[in-house]
Amino acid sequence: MIEVEEDSFAADPIGSRLKAARERLSISLDEIAAKTRVPVRHLEHIENGEWDSLPAATYSVGFARAYANAVGLDGSEIGAELRALLGRPASTANPSLYEPTDPGRVPPRSIAIAAAVIALLLAVSYLVWRSGAVDDTAVDENQIAGIEAPAAPAAPTPAGGPTAAPGVAAGPASASARGPVVLTATADVWLRIYEGNGGPKLFENTLKAGERYVVPATAKAPQILTGRPNALQVAVGSTVIPALGAAEKTIADVSLLPADLVARAAPAPPAPAQAAQRPAATATNGR
Repeated sequence: MIEVEEDSFAADPIGSRLKAARERLSISLDEIAAKTRVPVRHLEHIENGEWDSLPAATYSVGFARAYANAVGLDGSEIGAELRALLGRPASTANPSLYEPTDPGRVPPRSIAIAAAVIALLLAVSYLVWRSGAVDDTAVDENQIAGIEAPAAPAAPTPAGGPTAAPGVAAGPASASARGPVVLTATADVWLRIYEGNGGPKLFENTLKAGERYVVPATAKAPQILTGRPNALQVAVGSTVIPALGAAEKTIADVSLLPADLVARAAPAPPAPAQAAQRPAATATNGR
């Protein structure tokens, strides 16, 4: 606490001047407290010159400055007088660099609470956005088990037809419908595998180029949804299946059952033979 000698209180002490200025303006201590954010009990100590009842000399100076400015007095002058009164002569440096912030400039508690609430709402909104941008069902270990390690990049598809996935050789159109269904990404592609007829989701994620996903053999009616069917290479066992859809065109509810996929690889029926051209009629001249 601050010790002040009794002879330090002049005939016209600082507290009395501040109180007189307040009374001239017909302002209550409550109004000064609301304006300066200084508690009423500290304002009463200031008016009574009870400096040893205030927290510290620096706070005393700051409170007195705020009080003086609120009643139209020179806050800097009051602060300098109070520092001298308390045995802390004013520094030759700019006092604003060393004195505490004016209590009148401290934002009210309601603003601080509102800022905290806004920050919390922003954080919650971001988490909600993230949960919508990223699928709400994380890829668990069972789903990851269906993705094989990235293989070597697939060779470009020749004009004559699709290229077999790594380790899969192109088979004849009449190949068996048995064997695992393997989806190989030739480029980054998002896809969802699910059971048809409203069944559960089996897999949903982005396959990187070279990654493969094996459709579970226990799936009853697996189907696929993707926006880039051209970025997927589908194989049933050793049989490579043609693209499931046009390039960059979303497909949905496309069956991944081996039999349905192999049927896609079956050759198209031959076009009907063109009718033999009718021989040109022999012209008769009637001779």
